[in-house]
Amino acid sequence: KDMLDIEVWRKDNKKHEELLGTCQVDITALPMKQTNCLELPLEKRPGSLLMLIAVAPCTGVSISDLCVCPLGDPSERQQISQRYCIKNSFWDIKDIGFLQVKVLKAVDLLAADFAGKSDPFCVLELGNDSLQTHTVYKNLNPEWNKVFTFPIKDIHDVLEVTVFDEDGDKPPDFLGKVAIPLLSIRNGKQTCYTLKNKDLERASKGVIYLELDVLFNPVKASIRTFKPREKRFTEENRKFSKKILSRNVDRVKKITMAIWNTIQFLRSCFLWESTVKSVIAFV
Repeated sequence: KDMLDIEVWRKDNKKHEELLGTCQVDITALPMKQTNCLELPLEKRPGSLLMLIAVAPCTGVSISDLCVCPLGDPSERQQISQRYCIKNSFWDIKDIGFLQVKVLKAVDLLAADFAGKSDPFCVLELGNDSLQTHTVYKNLNPEWNKVFTFPIKDIHDVLEVTVFDEDGDKPPDFLGKVAIPLLSIRNGKQTCYTLKNKDLERASKGVIYLELDVLFNPVKASIRTFKPREKRFTEENRKFSKKILSRNVDRVKKITMAIWNTIQFLRSCFLWESTVKSVIAFV
C-alpha cells in the first residue's frame, strides 16, 4: 500500500547521466492479480511511459532483526516446512522453496577511505531479487545482524553476497564477493566465507559470516529444472579495466608478431635464402 516512484534516465558511455522525467503509480488503486496497461505522462517533462503492471502478493521476501527471524519461531518454521512437503508438490508449482540468510558480520575488510576505514554495506542477490543491509560507517569489522528471506524460483540458482563501500553520491566501491549455490547450503550452520574479487577467481581481503537455511520441495524443483533459466534484468555498467586492456594489448602483440614472422618467411622464400625451404614452400 504505497506509491511506486518511477524515474526515466538517459546515460551515455561516459559518466554523464540526465533525468528525463518522473511519474508515480498508486499501487492501492490497481486491481490485484491482473495485468494493468498504463500510459503515464512524465511530470514537468514531455513524453509518457507505457507500462504493464501486475500487482500480486509475494511470499518469502522480508528483512528482520536476529531476534525475530522467521525460522527461529518453531510454529512458523513448521508452517513453512509444511508448505514445501511432498503432499503439496502440485500446489502453486512456481513456489519451489524458501531461503533464509542471516548476515552476521564481516572481519578485516579492505580500507577504501584515505583514513584507513570503510563504510560497508552488503547486497544479497538471488536471481532477479535483491536486498541490502544498512551501512556501518567508519568500520572494517561491521556487524549487521540482519535476517533476509527470499522465495526460491530455481533450486540451481546461486546466492551472491557482495560487500560495498558507500561513497556518498558516487557509485559504491567494491570490497568483496561470495557466491553460494543453493544446493551446497548446510542448514543452520554459521559459516565463514572468504571474500573474493569480482570474477571470483582470487581471494580479496576480509571474510564474512553467514548462516543459511534452505527449504524446498524436490518435486517442484525437479519440474523447474526442465524449464529455461530466468533472464537477469539488471545490467552491469561496463567500466574501464586495466586487466582487460593489458590482455588485449598482449593479444595485439602476439598477432603482430605472427604476421611479421609470416612476412619474413615469405620474403626468405622469394629471395631463395634456402633453396630447399623455398622449393618446399612453393610446392
